[in-house]
Amino acid sequence: MLLSTRLSDNIAQLKKLLPIGKSFDIVTRELYLGSTRAYFLTINGMCNTEVLQMIFADLQDSGYTADSNIENIQKYMASKIGYPQVELSNDMNKILKQLLSGPSILFVDGFAQAVIMDVRSYQTRSVEEPDTEHVTKGARDGFVETMLFNTNLIRRRIRSPRLTFELLSVGKDSQTDISIAYLDNLVPADYVDQIRNALQKLKITSLTMGSKSLEELLVRKSWFHPMPSFHSTERPDVAGSYLAEGHVLIIVDNSPSVLILPCSIFQFTQSPADYYNAPLTGCYFRFIRFLCIPVSLLLLPAFYLVAAYYPETALQYRLLSKEVSWLELTIFIYAAEFLLDLFKYSSSHSSSRFSGSLSIVGGLIIGDIAVNLQWATEEILFYAAITMLTTLSLASLELGEALRLYRLFILVATTIFGLWGFLGATFLVLLSMVTTPTFGKAGYLWPLIPFHWKALKSLLFRYPTFKAQPSKVWKR
Repeated sequence: MLLSTRLSDNIAQLKKLLPIGKSFDIVTRELYLGSTRAYFLTINGMCNTEVLQMIFADLQDSGYTADSNIENIQKYMASKIGYPQVELSNDMNKILKQLLSGPSILFVDGFAQAVIMDVRSYQTRSVEEPDTEHVTKGARDGFVETMLFNTNLIRRRIRSPRLTFELLSVGKDSQTDISIAYLDNLVPADYVDQIRNALQKLKITSLTMGSKSLEELLVRKSWFHPMPSFHSTERPDVAGSYLAEGHVLIIVDNSPSVLILPCSIFQFTQSPADYYNAPLTGCYFRFIRFLCIPVSLLLLPAFYLVAAYYPETALQYRLLSKEVSWLELTIFIYAAEFLLDLFKYSSSHSSSRFSGSLSIVGGLIIGDIAVNLQWATEEILFYAAITMLTTLSLASLELGEALRLYRLFILVATTIFGLWGFLGATFLVLLSMVTTPTFGKAGYLWPLIPFHWKALKSLLFRYPTFKAQPSKVWKR
């Protein structure tokens, strides 16, 4: 839809497309630039009013605007509007998209082009450390919900002329801005094309939950694949390190986290704290984190298997202090799982002012009373607590939630079928992990499957900085 040279026709078309006069936040103003009529349109609260006042003070100053009649809109814009972020457009659809994104629009009578002035100013929270990626040492800044701020945080760390931010729009109604970030000398062009084409082919109305909705649209998984298919981060230093290695970032406006492609399961075991400590200390904590995965997944089911089906062995090796019936043990195990989940989610959804009180209630009162009333045994609470601690120690919350679902599945199978249920469920869990889909052709267990030792050892060990300058992920 193209603009008309008659201003009245353009205004009539705008009133058909926009709720002008109904929606209070759409601000309009009829102006005269010399003797030429003009029409101004903006969204209240999304523009910098001080900058706009300066622009129109110059345009309407008789001493400054010597031209009474505007004859060339492009020359007029270049000579009279000193603001740098200004462009012309004759496409009504583009103009409406720009308007609803924040820029202000100026229509001038006699011209089939409108002046788009990007003087937007969003309300945003301050840059602060992400709550889920704390480090004892290192940078304290984190991504926010404004995409432009996030790209600036990345640009501060990587000042390469090869760093590229491609802008796309997704969603018929939401028109959500999405940026593809990469170093074009490190990433294959066909991989970037694959991401770009996948985003452009999305036929949706809106991204209701930001980057999380985009994950589910790009990779459609079955119900038996709870493992995360995308690695994300809210830390600019982590995003910069992945860019330097040759990865691609997807930045979604209104979302404080960025997606990292390609993705493998080993990325969820990495933590920025490893690189803010000495290399030996970083290796130690990384191995602890690797150990937490099988412990979180198998400790409670293995204890239940031995205690329920082989009680003599459990008593012999002091896994139990006294013999407990199969039914009681089953009820105790599932009650402990439920109580730990209840305590975890009540803590996460409550105010930080009450987190200390919830810790006291959960750790002292509930646990002690449950043992005294024989609703649970000390051994079960102990193994359940170890399981919960190992789950919370993982760097990725989504990985911990997936392991919890896997653990419940193994518990149910062990309850019904005993040893064969435990072994069969464990095999199915491993099969589910291996077959977890990811975007593109990258394997979820790469570089273990297919095996690539040089890449694998860089993920298993924390090397000193002088030996660990970013190796290009596409050249391994």
